[in-house]
Amino acid sequence: MVIGETIKLSVNTIRENKLRAILTLAGITIGVFSIIAIMTLLDALQSGIEGGLSQLGSNTFQVQKFPAMNFGDPHTRAKYRNRPDISYEQGMRLVEKATLPKYISLEYWKGGRVFKYGQESTNPNMQIGGVVPDFLPCNSYVVKEGRMFTQNELSSSANVTVIGMEVANKLYPKLSPIGKKIILDKNEFLIIGILESKGESFGQSQDNLALIPITRMIEIYGNTNYSLNIAIQAPSKAEYNETVEQVTSIMRVIRRDKPGEDSSFEIYSNESLINSVNSFTKYFKYGAGFISFIALLAAGIGIMNIMLVSVTERTKEIGIRKAIGAKSRNILTQFLFEAVILSQIGGIAGILLGIIAGNLLGLYLKTNVVIPLDWVMIGLIICTFVGVVFGVYPAYKAAKLNPIDALRYE
Repeated sequence: MVIGETIKLSVNTIRENKLRAILTLAGITIGVFSIIAIMTLLDALQSGIEGGLSQLGSNTFQVQKFPAMNFGDPHTRAKYRNRPDISYEQGMRLVEKATLPKYISLEYWKGGRVFKYGQESTNPNMQIGGVVPDFLPCNSYVVKEGRMFTQNELSSSANVTVIGMEVANKLYPKLSPIGKKIILDKNEFLIIGILESKGESFGQSQDNLALIPITRMIEIYGNTNYSLNIAIQAPSKAEYNETVEQVTSIMRVIRRDKPGEDSSFEIYSNESLINSVNSFTKYFKYGAGFISFIALLAAGIGIMNIMLVSVTERTKEIGIRKAIGAKSRNILTQFLFEAVILSQIGGIAGILLGIIAGNLLGLYLKTNVVIPLDWVMIGLIICTFVGVVFGVYPAYKAAKLNPIDALRYE
């Protein structure tokens, strides 16, 4: 009952001093808002990035010339550029020698292309991929209609193609594309399949592509000035690491990498990419946390100053309460509760505004809506801590007032 009465008295006091309460709340709200908004945005971005990075099939990793993510300096980037390209011949040697992989997808990509059918044409941002049939399981694509080209069509460099849903909707909005022709860089191909839609990754469509046999791709564009991408799927999770080790060893031999030197290629997976992103974004979180800490520290000092003013303004009230029997601990508890309640109200307002603002920015950047529950709990705990720490001194000062001196005040 004593605690209930104290809370009720604290709330009534806050209501009676709305301007002072608003000024106190503003600092806490801004401090909590800043940390929750930033963390919500970072969590939304991270969720979107992780979803975009999860484009390879399960137990799948990629071998390529350049790292998937490169935050290095110009010297480091130059080192990657100077590596020899991964050729189709090297990819075929890997296919011959590797015994553990379940699927191996050799991929040769050209971007910025236009696909045509009659008078219709796509935007100049389409991708042509010279691939092998194993492309589908290695990259989590599924044929929705028709079929994938066969090994015989690959060997004969057949003019067949499997197109993405975006291409199908653009060129054949009212017709089935299967059996129709399409022009890819002045070369006519027969459409034999349509891929199931995969949506967007990092704001870019994964359906704006056409797949053709890699052998035909090399005939059209040549076998120089390109570097092959190789996607490899292990038979199971248990054999994943062993498969990576075998492929790495074979590729080092094929690429003639000397013992003790770094590999002249990169290997990455969904997990390694996500770990790299997490390692990168954690520094933003550290920075945001530090800035928000400074904001909350300033807000806490504001609470202490306003509570000290409140003690001075309510000196006579404190004297009257003590004169009719209130003990020092009752006064101390009341002022502490006022500080904590103010902090919590400001914290809740900051959390709600932060979640809304962070998600609005996230939606603008086409990420998922998230609620960072861990940071919500941390925000509430911090608000309580700020209220207690910066409310102790004013509460202690109020509790130690001499009732006679307090009654003589004014």
